Amino acid sequence: MDMQNKEGKMRNLRLNYETLIKISRSLSKSRDPEEIIRMTVESIQSSLDIKGCALFLINRRSKELEVAASKGLSSEYLSKGPVSALHSIADSLKDGPIAVYDVSDDPRIQYPDAAKKEGIASILSVPIMVGDEAIGAIRAYTSEKWEFTLDDVNFVQALAQIAGILIEMTRLYQGQNDHIEALTTMCESPEL
Repeated sequence: MDMQNKEGKMRNLRLNYETLIKISRSLSKSRDPEEIIRMTVESIQSSLDIKGCALFLINRRSKELEVAASKGLSSEYLSKGPVSALHSIADSLKDGPIAVYDVSDDPRIQYPDAAKKEGIASILSVPIMVGDEAIGAIRAYTSEKWEFTLDDVNFVQALAQIAGILIEMTRLYQGQNDHIEALTTMCESPEL
């Protein structure tokens, strides 16, 4: 590896670490799951300098991945049809990160024509885990065929892990507040 490539790699790693520190600090202050999700996709898209990023959450009833936030993708692409958690790069929800080098030639892609029309060449899919359960996925999209490096995968995985923990914490926090409000209402009721 020549010196220029080595310096470029070190600069990218430093940027990713700085982004991880910045985003984890910001995310830990938020109690709003929508803000956490938005900040996560924006950070991944800008840090990796890629076409787009989307965060999907699993709808347990329909077994579909529902877009919670995206950056750099058209509304037409996002509304292409239901994204099945059982068919669309489904292995990433069970086995961990999956990188698709060429979306036009990979059977795991549910909507290859829509991806091509959107100008997507490669996809990295990383599960969002809470404990041993996948609650969603982050997908990073590139406009050129891209061999995702281990650093790329680790970076997206780290943000997926942080986002998963914080999404779960905010859900618990909101549930706790709802419970407290219900108890307060009951205690203030004149019938009691």
